[in-house]
Amino acid sequence: MPGYADRKADHLRRLRRIEGQVRGLHRMIENDEYCIDVLTQISAATRALQAVSIALMDEHLRHCVADAIAQGGDVAEDKVREASDAIARLVRS
Repeated sequence: MPGYADRKADHLRRLRRIEGQVRGLHRMIENDEYCIDVLTQISAATRALQAVSIALMDEHLRHCVADAIAQGGDVAEDKVREASDAIARLVRS
């Protein structure tokens, strides 16, 4: 079971809201809205996605990585490396 299972409904709700924001961006471009207004909405959507990714990473660390560390050995090393790589991708984005 994924680490986010307990908050799955919350994540889906947030993602639906973000989906609506992106549809709104599409409409803004279609309607030739002012550039700065579009950029402001893009920034808001980006921050919303970042919030979801941080929550998922936190849950992954608390559940998946913690369980792997309890098991020890190669499993633990693999999960820590995997989490580190995911954090690096998030930081670069």
